[in-house]
Amino acid sequence: MKNTFGNSVALTVFGESHGNMIGAVIDGLPAGITVNEDFISHQLDLRRPYGKISTPRHEADKFEIVSGVFNNKTTGTPICIVIPNENTKSKDYNYGIARPGHADFTAFSKYNGFEDYRGGGHFSGRITAGLVASGAIAISALEKKGIKIGTHIKKCANVEDADFGDYIKDTNELNNKLFAVLDDKKGEEMIKKIEAAASQNDSVGGVLETVVTGLPAGIGEPWFDSVESMLSHALFSVPAVKGVEFGAGFNCVDMLGSEMNDAFFYDGDTVGTITNNNGGINGGITNGMPVIFRCAIKPTPTISKEQNTINFVTNENIKTEIHGRHDPCIVHRARVVVDSVTALVLCDLLSQKFGTDWLGEK
Repeated sequence: MKNTFGNSVALTVFGESHGNMIGAVIDGLPAGITVNEDFISHQLDLRRPYGKISTPRHEADKFEIVSGVFNNKTTGTPICIVIPNENTKSKDYNYGIARPGHADFTAFSKYNGFEDYRGGGHFSGRITAGLVASGAIAISALEKKGIKIGTHIKKCANVEDADFGDYIKDTNELNNKLFAVLDDKKGEEMIKKIEAAASQNDSVGGVLETVVTGLPAGIGEPWFDSVESMLSHALFSVPAVKGVEFGAGFNCVDMLGSEMNDAFFYDGDTVGTITNNNGGINGGITNGMPVIFRCAIKPTPTISKEQNTINFVTNENIKTEIHGRHDPCIVHRARVVVDSVTALVLCDLLSQKFGTDWLGEK
């Protein structure tokens, strides 16, 4: 099983949804980065379910940093964060029934029946709590370097949010919102539609749009470790992400080259582009403009409707109706996971460019 991602800065996740605990290990961060446990708690709060638009499963997420941090500073050795699971209901899960849209059958096929199937086991979105706790440290390190990450719910249940305006101002506001939209009235419409889907025992998906400001030009590689490929690799590991696009994305196919190209200009000694259709990346390498990308988040697969499926133990076609606790939408919870994964990837890319000590330098 491949649970580690990254080169200079690497992240390993571990645990199962209904196991004793979950967590993550970050290796490669330099010594001297400030670790703010209140900020880690804040980030975990953004991932936590709330109201009628989320699962009734509530975990306290009382994380513990068991290595790699001393006196609120990283020591340069591996950082291990553990988070207990305290609110599990394993009786809600029946082994052998392949829940449509879930990894029950594929896990069985890969692990020959030895997988922990409770709550989705290692495939559960619960594992992302470790990503968020780790990402909080990476986000703090990047912000010391003037690099900021912000994500809003661009679209949910066919309701569209406003576009980014002032990136820095918008990012600061979004990072303190439980429901990360730029237009709160649009957010209210989204929430009503999520609640309506929940009342019908169904679910909805959406699109997350992320902006990264403050990245210098020259980060990334031209081929297999391009900024797009590194980010996409990690983002597609986030449960429910089914699409990633940068800049103009798929809309570029309807544009002429003269429309798609981003014209360069000098503003004093600073290079900029008039448009940003390439999302701040040329040839796999940052050009100094904001990096912009979007993630498509599928509707939550766990729904309380009768569906056709199989029992892969008895080799039968059956019908199933899933009960238990689930989210009618995970888009609002996934945004902080996307921010966290983005931060970890950027720490890795920046360390490859400037060396592993750069993130810890004042």
